[in-house]
Amino acid sequence: MECSNIEKFSVTAQDHARNPRNYGSLKDANGHARITGPCGDTVEIYLNVQKGKIKQASFTTDGCSPSLACGSMAACLAEGKRIEDVAALRQQDILHALGGLPMELEHCALLAADTLKAACEDYLAHSKGSQMGESDNGKNSCAACSDSECSASKRGENETEDEFEDRRKLQSRLCRIQHKVIVLSGKGGVGKSTVAVNLAVALMLLGNRVGLLDIDIHGPSVPTMLGLEGKMVHQCADGLFPVDMDGLKIMSIGFLLSNQDDAVIWRGPMKAGVIKQFLQDVTWGTLDYLIIDSPPGTGDEPLSVCQLIGKVDGAVIVTTPQKVAAVDVRKSITFCRKLQVPVLGVVENMSGFVCPKCGAVTQILRSGGGRKISEDMGAPFLGSIPLDPKIAEASDNGQAFVQHFASSATAEIMRDIAKPLLALRGHKKS
Repeated sequence: MECSNIEKFSVTAQDHARNPRNYGSLKDANGHARITGPCGDTVEIYLNVQKGKIKQASFTTDGCSPSLACGSMAACLAEGKRIEDVAALRQQDILHALGGLPMELEHCALLAADTLKAACEDYLAHSKGSQMGESDNGKNSCAACSDSECSASKRGENETEDEFEDRRKLQSRLCRIQHKVIVLSGKGGVGKSTVAVNLAVALMLLGNRVGLLDIDIHGPSVPTMLGLEGKMVHQCADGLFPVDMDGLKIMSIGFLLSNQDDAVIWRGPMKAGVIKQFLQDVTWGTLDYLIIDSPPGTGDEPLSVCQLIGKVDGAVIVTTPQKVAAVDVRKSITFCRKLQVPVLGVVENMSGFVCPKCGAVTQILRSGGGRKISEDMGAPFLGSIPLDPKIAEASDNGQAFVQHFASSATAEIMRDIAKPLLALRGHKKS
């Protein structure tokens, strides 16, 4: 399908739109990606890589002229070049090679560049696995695993072949994640996502391989808090690439919404299905920690993720000091104990206001509720995070507070709260 404004294109862009090069799939492709952009157009790119160089590149698209032009140019720019150089190609490189496009169509070049990068990552991921002959945590792949105690080692008595393969695929992802930690809260608005984000970043800054999974289906806030709104998830033959932020791997329903104002109106089974997809189809790779940010309460989402994972290494429960919030900590602790999830501890957030001028702490909310409930329930108390204006500033700017205000006293409190998670691996880092 051809756009009516093709005459506004440069001569080169018109040529690639009307006579796209390298159009079609490759049967012998060893790198592939398919991405649908916010505009609704889908681009697929296929690569045949030999000895580190791209021998052939091709593409397909269901979009009109600008998508054809950008996909065609992306494939042309890729051929004959080293895989690492092609993975670094940007939107502006494609636009420059085409001689430009009308501003309202430049997003098509971004879609082509993102798909090309994802295809390169797909090749590199498979190439690494085939060179090693095993997963990078030193264990055999799930299909060749000799651990007879593993739940995926044999098919269940009443399990179909498809159900067995589905379960084994999930287990093969989870086996490469050393520790899974869920962040819970009894009520909304207590800063649970703030704690989850900063715990994940604190662990990453200590040299750990960390993933952050946002399972708040109706109110995903992690993309906003990390400045990742509008980011797209790349698809490859092995699943979905999580969004990468300086080594932190992140997945959220927010990355799958074409419009951030869209409301997700789903019942329990649909929510459970997408959470399973996040665990089973996302290429998390080898992680030391997967931090799971759940919605408030003890409903479908935290229940689904705990049942799918099977063995959750611990839960961090977040509350605010006043009684009306703290009493719901009891429900969260009871939830964990019924599901045999160890409670790593309780965090009391918004515990006193830090004056930005003098640093004095004023108790706005009644203090001590979180500590008292944790003591009554026999759960560890991890610490109190003050209501620091810089936390809100960092979140609004899409920054992790513990990283961008690392020298502050509040950031030190957050690092202390992460210590029980470090203890799971026997860390000696402070």
